[in-house]
Amino acid sequence: MKKLLLLLVFVSTFSYAQTEDALVFLEAKDPAVVSAALAAPITILTQAAIDRKNTQGIAIDDRDVPLNEIQKAAIEAATGITVLAKSKWLNAVYVRGTENNINNLLNLPFVTDIEFADKSLNRPTAGRQFTKDKFEIENQPRPVYNYGSATNQTQMINVDYLHENDYIGQDIVVAFMDNGYPGVLTNPAYATLRNEGRLLGYYDFVDRSENPNGTGNHGSATFSDAAGFLNGQFVGTAPGASYYLYITEDGNSESPAEEAYWVEALERADSLGVYVTNTSLGYQAFDNPGFDHSYADLDGLTTIAARGANAGFDKGMINVTSAGNQGNDFGKVATPADAPGSFTIGAVDANENYVNFSSRGPNASGVIKPDVMAKGLDAAIVSQNGNVTTASGTSFSSPITAGAVASLWSAVPTLKNDVVMQAIRESADRYNSPTDQYGYGIPDFGTALNSLLTIGVEEQLLDSHFALYPNPVTTEINISFPKNAENAEFMLFNILGERLLQKNISAMKNRIDVSGLASGMYIASITSNNKTTSYKIIKE
Repeated sequence: MKKLLLLLVFVSTFSYAQTEDALVFLEAKDPAVVSAALAAPITILTQAAIDRKNTQGIAIDDRDVPLNEIQKAAIEAATGITVLAKSKWLNAVYVRGTENNINNLLNLPFVTDIEFADKSLNRPTAGRQFTKDKFEIENQPRPVYNYGSATNQTQMINVDYLHENDYIGQDIVVAFMDNGYPGVLTNPAYATLRNEGRLLGYYDFVDRSENPNGTGNHGSATFSDAAGFLNGQFVGTAPGASYYLYITEDGNSESPAEEAYWVEALERADSLGVYVTNTSLGYQAFDNPGFDHSYADLDGLTTIAARGANAGFDKGMINVTSAGNQGNDFGKVATPADAPGSFTIGAVDANENYVNFSSRGPNASGVIKPDVMAKGLDAAIVSQNGNVTTASGTSFSSPITAGAVASLWSAVPTLKNDVVMQAIRESADRYNSPTDQYGYGIPDFGTALNSLLTIGVEEQLLDSHFALYPNPVTTEINISFPKNAENAEFMLFNILGERLLQKNISAMKNRIDVSGLASGMYIASITSNNKTTSYKIIKE
């Protein structure tokens, strides 16, 4: 019996070792196809996506154009090849097959490169890290809370201030990526969401089906921290937002294919006009040791997920991501939490103390991670059956923050993602002295709101008003033109009303030399389109 058992183990290992995963890159997209698509972007993006990009000044470019489906079909038809996912941003497909069959894809004229998940096939790799259940901490049973169980995690980051000012995520679309959302169609915590038509859709990228259930209930728990609402018992951080639910985690295995599914879901989210994404997932160690990411790989640029996260950020989204629960073993943030394009969230307890399971930064390039912190120990959640309980892990600090981001952005939807993210960082209690454990610390979304409202007003003023800077001035005044003006007349007066300078200016010739003036106060007037505006100038 022992001999037979050993033989079966050997055969199973031998067979498994022959299967590889790889990212297969395609040649540049056809210029004619790209040109036609960019001339009519509604053919590749929804109007909501186009509006969001236009509002934020985000360019629609060749990355938004779908990859060549004929080329993808040819790869699918190749001997021994299974295509698991595709990415228009990376212009690549994720495949599974033997090393030989995958390498044979290079014979196709449109395949430009192959990147194996087993890094030993590309370059030397570091040693194996022990693979643990990424949901080990989250799956531990917790006692049931009574009314108001979400109070601490909400007030800790001052999201209640947003809600008091009627910013609850309205008109902001959020996408969740997780392993499954069983109960979402019947759970009373989402009754208002469903009744108001704000559950916009769901899709399983692993099984390629429109089904929210997936292979686990982790998504049900994380989703509740943003979207859940049980009157008098529980309120998520963005109860007024709209949501898409995507399944990208395969509960039956752990492989980089899940990173590829995730990027594909991110692309779909962008094409549908999503503002905020939440990812309570992270990847570092896999079932196949050869696929593992070393710390050097986690530089924010190398992994499939990091590349996708950065592209998603470029496209205008805020990708909120769990730092990971490897603080006690691997230690560092996994991917996509390592990406500069991810807004990475670590975990604290109810007293705002760092929790030792929370993965630390920086990434391998030295970028500060996590970005900020939120409650992740005994966080309040709603179970798939509608019961209020608790769970622990950065999986919950992330959606608490993602919902807060959505509520915040609903106050200033015209501001770009990098401006919103930076305001949140600057509101945090360790912004001036970040650490590897806390990043920039615990954010104050009330402070971030006030900062962004000021910026929003300034941007609106600049749309219709001239701006003079610097002020006070030493040598030269620069004049910023509003959208509705091309030319203007500039005059400068002293405090006695004597005109000292008169000059015609334009958006291209917008500098005034004042180096010869004495120190003191002056009055500038700008006339354009039959309207004159005066400004006080201080000369140093």
